[in-house]
Amino acid sequence: MSIRKVLEYPDQRLLQKAKPIDDIKHPNIQTLIDDMFATMYDQDGAGLAAPQVGADHRVVVIDLSRNRNEPLCLINPEIVDREGTKLNQEGCLSFPGIWIDVERSASVHMKALDRDGKPLEIKTDGYLAIAIQHELDHLDGTVFINRLSSLKRQRALKKYEKAQRSREHS
Repeated sequence: MSIRKVLEYPDQRLLQKAKPIDDIKHPNIQTLIDDMFATMYDQDGAGLAAPQVGADHRVVVIDLSRNRNEPLCLINPEIVDREGTKLNQEGCLSFPGIWIDVERSASVHMKALDRDGKPLEIKTDGYLAIAIQHELDHLDGTVFINRLSSLKRQRALKKYEKAQRSREHS
């Protein structure tokens, strides 16, 4: 397992739509999944999408457990149903140093394949629903600031630029 560099906004690769995976068992895909988990854990993230590490595959990894022992791998995921709306604070490894209120569906029903190619179906709400939506957005080339109004997006970008300057000086 290798820790990969997490792309940071405004890297244009974050805005590209990822491609479905045909050969899940391919060693490169399995290595990508292992590297994504290693990178997410190293960065203390809750989730990571393949485009965030420069791969154009429809792969997401999530682990919301405190002990980091409940890894969830989603291959070619799709949300098939949504209900309600909820405002939540979100952070993103591609936008280090900022947290933003984002409105998303309160619950989701999604389908995917696990890392072994077995069908997986999840109906959830709460933090897992938010993480799924956030990471699946990455697969479609959408970053979380794109979910904001134009005024809120401008404020978020200023906050992000300030956080970047602060990181550069520390």
